[in-house]
Amino acid sequence: MLQATREKLIDYLSKSKNLLVSLWEIEILKSTDEPYKFEIHTNDLSLFQMLLDGLEIDGLDFEKFIKEFLLKVAEQREKDSINIGAFVYNVNIGRSIIYHHLLETDFTKEEIQESIRSIDAFFDKFLLHSVSYFTEEKNKIIEEKTQFIDSTHKDRLTLLGQMTSSFIHEFRNPLTSVQGFIQLLKAEDPSIKYLDIISSELEQLNFRISQFLLLSKKELIGKEKSSFSLNELIDEVLIFLYPSILDSKVKVIRETFDNVYLFGYVDEIRQVLINIIFNAIDVLTQYREDPIIEIICSLSHNNHVIIEISNNGPMIPYPMLKSIFEPFVTTKTLGTGLGLFVCREIIEKHKGSLICESNADKTIFRMTMPIPSLSEASE
Repeated sequence: MLQATREKLIDYLSKSKNLLVSLWEIEILKSTDEPYKFEIHTNDLSLFQMLLDGLEIDGLDFEKFIKEFLLKVAEQREKDSINIGAFVYNVNIGRSIIYHHLLETDFTKEEIQESIRSIDAFFDKFLLHSVSYFTEEKNKIIEEKTQFIDSTHKDRLTLLGQMTSSFIHEFRNPLTSVQGFIQLLKAEDPSIKYLDIISSELEQLNFRISQFLLLSKKELIGKEKSSFSLNELIDEVLIFLYPSILDSKVKVIRETFDNVYLFGYVDEIRQVLINIIFNAIDVLTQYREDPIIEIICSLSHNNHVIIEISNNGPMIPYPMLKSIFEPFVTTKTLGTGLGLFVCREIIEKHKGSLICESNADKTIFRMTMPIPSLSEASE
C-alpha cells in the first residue's frame, strides 16, 4: 500500500471512528455468547483500534501483531462460550460498514482499491487466526471432557471389577459344592431325571461367573500358563459346540494346521473361541437358511498366528461395530454385553489383539496371537 494512501486511510478512519463504531454496534448480533460485542471500541483491545494500528504494520510484523492481539482477547474471554458463527458475521459487518462509507469519501478509485486491499488483508488474517484459535480451544475442551469421561468410566469398571470379584468368589464356593453333589447323585442313581439338565445349567452359570470375574483383571489363584496346541483346542471347542452346530444346521469350514502352539491360559482362550463361535451360531439361526462359519488360521511375518472366525450373518452397522467390544453393549434381549468385552480383555492379556470387520457378505472376528518362544513352548 502506498504510504500516502495509507496515511489518508488511517486519518479518515481515525476521524470517523465514533460514527463507524456506533453503526457497527447497531448491526451486530446481540448474542450473550458473542465475546467481542462490547470490545469494539471500549478499551485498548478495541477491534477498530487494532485495525488502525494494523494498517501501519507490514509483513511478518503484521502477522505477529494480529496473533498477539488475539491472544490478549482470548485470555480475557477464556471462559466464555464462543459462538464462532456470530463472531465471524459481526466482524464482517464492520468490514462492510467501512467499505460503504469509504465509497462516499473523496478517495480516488485507485486509493479506494488500495484501501480495500489493506482492509481485506487485516480482516482476513484476523478471522483466520481467530477461527483457528477457536477450533484449537474447542478441541482442547472436547479432549478434556473425553478424558474425564474415560477416566470416570474406567473408575466405575475398576470398582465394578472389585465388587464382582469379591461377590463371585463367595458365590462360587457353594456352586462348586452343588456341582459336586450332582455328580455324586448321577453316580449313585443315574436314573434320576433332569440331572443332566441341572448339570448343564450349572456349567452355564459357572461360565457366566467367569466372565464377570475377568472384569477385575486379576489372575485367578492357582492358575498357571502352559503351552497348548491351537489345533487341538479348536477340536475341543467344536466338539463342545457340536450339538448347537448340528441343531442349527451350520456348515463349519475349517482351514487350520498342526504344530502351532500358544502359551497362556488355555481355559481362557477356549472361552474366547466358544463365545465368538456360539455368538455366530446364535445370529445365523435367526437370519440364514444356509449358515456358514469359517475358521481360518494363518501365520504372519512377525511370528504371530492369525485366527479368523467369520460367519455369513447380517452386516453389523458401523455405529455398533465401533462399540461392539465395550462392556454392557449388546444386541440380545437377555444378553449381558460382557461376552465380547471379556474376549478382548483375554486376548489383550495374552499380548494379542481382537478386532471385528463386517460387510454385506460376512462378519469376521480376527485374533492375532504371538507364537511362544522355544523356552515358553517347552514349559
